[in-house]
Amino acid sequence: MQKDGNKKVAIHTLGCKLNFSESSEIGRQLEANGYERIPFGQEADVSLIHTCTVTGSADRKTRQAIRKARQASPSGVVVAMGCYAQLQGNKIIELEGVDLVLGNKEKFDLLTYLDQFEEKQKPIVQACDIDQVDRFSAAQSIDERTRAFLKVQDGCDYNCSYCTIPAARGKSRNPKIQTLVEQTQNILSKGIAEIVLTGVNTGDFGKSTKERFIDLVTELDALDGKHRFRISSIEPNLISHEVIDRVRDSRHFTPHFHIPLQAGSDEILKKMRRRYLRDTFKERVEYIRQVLPEAGIGADVIVGFPGETDQHFEEARQFLTDLPLSYLHVFTYSERPGTPATEIRPIVPNRLRDERSAILHELSDEKKLSFMKQQQGSIREVIFEGKNQAEMMTGFTDNYVEVCHPYQPERIKQITPVKLVEPFSQQSMIGEIVKT
Repeated sequence: MQKDGNKKVAIHTLGCKLNFSESSEIGRQLEANGYERIPFGQEADVSLIHTCTVTGSADRKTRQAIRKARQASPSGVVVAMGCYAQLQGNKIIELEGVDLVLGNKEKFDLLTYLDQFEEKQKPIVQACDIDQVDRFSAAQSIDERTRAFLKVQDGCDYNCSYCTIPAARGKSRNPKIQTLVEQTQNILSKGIAEIVLTGVNTGDFGKSTKERFIDLVTELDALDGKHRFRISSIEPNLISHEVIDRVRDSRHFTPHFHIPLQAGSDEILKKMRRRYLRDTFKERVEYIRQVLPEAGIGADVIVGFPGETDQHFEEARQFLTDLPLSYLHVFTYSERPGTPATEIRPIVPNRLRDERSAILHELSDEKKLSFMKQQQGSIREVIFEGKNQAEMMTGFTDNYVEVCHPYQPERIKQITPVKLVEPFSQQSMIGEIVKT
């Protein structure tokens, strides 16, 4: 490994947008202290794996990434950090090739731990009791992307029966609105055209500062310039009519809402310990469609939750079919050790989970195609991000329709009015640039 010049760091991120924003922040800290960022899988002085633990698949990908890092960098320091590291640090440290395991608080002090780390020392785990974490660590991803992710909230006070995130992330907390306004102004000064507001439970913003999410939206919307904001996933019980109306009347917020449903059966929602029943979800979706007819509306759905019968699933499928949604994100239930859901019976066989997942994926494709056809002939603003394999530039409309157009490099990262012509595939539309 190269010993002269800057040390090299490679970062691999698993999981949510919040993880990606935090990885970006940690990467900038390292670069400011003399590290050179290189692609993950290349020989590096330090390899970071930012872990996720939402599913068993995420755990498995962490283990695969650790092996890849060690193979690429036999003498480098391999660090696992984040949610899986917080919850299962003692298991991770037993994996061959790991040098350092840092929890969700400790990862923001990575430089200190690297300075203290000595070659050939025994692997160490540093992860405090998550209940002790009350600090909000700022994060934003602005790298070389068209859009930036701004962390506005962390932690979760909900205790859904299937979820480990409260144990991994701690209590709900956030910075002051003024701090986020200043961070936003800094991001916009770099020419970023879109900022996504993200968090563990984004709509719960304000818990630690006695402010409200609607106040944050209002303050950000007042900023001048040609840019747009997008709200990431927000709980049905937290997306009030006031928030929806604010987006409707906004200068900068996009008409796009992603709302976790998780189950289309009230009985299963109760077993999940969700804070709403399906009538609340239905009312929110219908109100959005009433005041913002062209809005993109997506939903998260979990299939195969313990106790989910054929009748429960059919009830959910029909409920989703009847709702005016634009797309679904379908997740297959994955047992998380230590969660109350693992005690619920009967367990749904994996074969049935896969069958139900395939049915809802097909429904999602139908809804997405229907939504795209409804957009034909409309003019929407698109931010083109780059080229696909077909040498077409791609980007998203304000209401979250993916658009393709023959490549024009001068259009990349610019907000461009585009006429939506026709579906190009199951996932995207052909766009025609409108001359202004």
